[in-house]
Amino acid sequence: MSQRHQLSACPSCEEPLESGDLFCGACGYDLSAVPPPPEDRPTAVTGPPAAGAAWPPAPAGSGREQPLGDPPGGRPAAGVPAVRFDARAAVAGDAGDFELPAPAPAPVPGTAAEPWGPGAPVPPPAPETAPEAVPDLPEAAPVAGTRTPAPPAAPAPAPYAEASGQAPAPGQAPDPRAAEHTATPPAGTRLCVACRAGHVDPDGYCENCGHAQPRERDHMEEELGAVAAVSDRGLRHHRNEDAFAVSSTALPDGSPAVVAIVCDGVSSATRPDEASAAAAAAANESLLASLPRGTHPQTAMHDAIVAASEAVNALAGGDGGQDGDAMEHDPHRHHRNAPACTLVGAVVANGLLVVGWVGDSRAYWVPDDRSGPPARLTEDDSWAAQMVAAGLMNEAEAYADERAHAITGWLGADAYELDPHTAAFKPDRPGVVVVCTDGLWNYAEGAGDMARVVPPDAADRPLHSAQVLVGHALDGGGHDNVTVAVVPFAVVPGGAGSA
Repeated sequence: MSQRHQLSACPSCEEPLESGDLFCGACGYDLSAVPPPPEDRPTAVTGPPAAGAAWPPAPAGSGREQPLGDPPGGRPAAGVPAVRFDARAAVAGDAGDFELPAPAPAPVPGTAAEPWGPGAPVPPPAPETAPEAVPDLPEAAPVAGTRTPAPPAAPAPAPYAEASGQAPAPGQAPDPRAAEHTATPPAGTRLCVACRAGHVDPDGYCENCGHAQPRERDHMEEELGAVAAVSDRGLRHHRNEDAFAVSSTALPDGSPAVVAIVCDGVSSATRPDEASAAAAAAANESLLASLPRGTHPQTAMHDAIVAASEAVNALAGGDGGQDGDAMEHDPHRHHRNAPACTLVGAVVANGLLVVGWVGDSRAYWVPDDRSGPPARLTEDDSWAAQMVAAGLMNEAEAYADERAHAITGWLGADAYELDPHTAAFKPDRPGVVVVCTDGLWNYAEGAGDMARVVPPDAADRPLHSAQVLVGHALDGGGHDNVTVAVVPFAVVPGGAGSA
């Protein structure tokens, strides 16, 4: 088809044309004088690369033998470390937050080019020699693989000269980014866990990237010589309402006593995180005070649960913002929905294993020799446990009911009555005691299930074992906060009895 037949408007006045017009009807422009369009020649290969060819292909003369990137969706070559790209940096770069240094002056013949980075010294001009004869080439197409000489001018200032200790060039303002990242933060200032550069404001957000910082209780770990505990927020809750306390002391005869306390805040109550923390701390302090005095561990555990209950009850005095007159007129209203939690604890002392609990947090016995039977050492204060104890349902039916986990005992000002449970055992073989909240045992409910997920070397590596158990709950869905303490138990010579 001829060129004039392809024109829809006059090139001179843009008058619409019809097929077969030789001249413009408005201005008389000779349409036959319009030159034909250049032949369409593709400048890039659009098909897939040939087998064995690098993709994307390296430019000729670039000196690179390996491709600069992987094809979309491909994997990096073996031995090449993976690269992570910060999405915030990419967005900020589009907005102009990440500027490149100014380009160097236009190159002129007869000087050496500036080496690879800006700010490098420029070598003196090379001695003038007779120009080497080269074939004539278009000015806009330099020979591939050659370097164009640069002028003998001062190098462009590096954008991060401040960071390297170099002073800025005369008349140039210092780079604010360099000053921001090299300034020494004040003592006690927290750095952002995301960008590792910004300071964290009092509200818990990074002043540089705005990232919300994880709270201290979102994940906690503690290890002593003979006990370890781990607590994690889980994958569904917005905060960690569990708490734990681990410690050790000495009995009057000098033998060691190891303590582990685990508490689970009741989410339907107010300030459950404070309730669990207060209960764990109070129970631990009570045991550390009574055991060195020679109090029997089972009695000491009972007294510790009472002390924990009093600590949680004291939190109810700050609920609701009511004054003393309001409490006198309606003393029961003040305790509605008061802070509450469950508690389970274990003491290992002089060949004796003592557990105490209120609520549905549990303790399990897992022997080192897995040929021996594991055991659950506690009974839940829950609707399901009551149904099973009364013979109204079997365990499978009771725990399948939606009311199964409704607790019937807890620590708090609105509890019906405090009924601490304690039990003492004398295991005849070494093993570990697993003290945990329902965030773990929901994923390993039976004693056999718990024994299967406890690592075989739990007695030698209690912290590692606690981490593995928390990971098991997170892998299972992490629907609740997860807290577990692992307490190794060594058999005292001459001991007898079983768990």
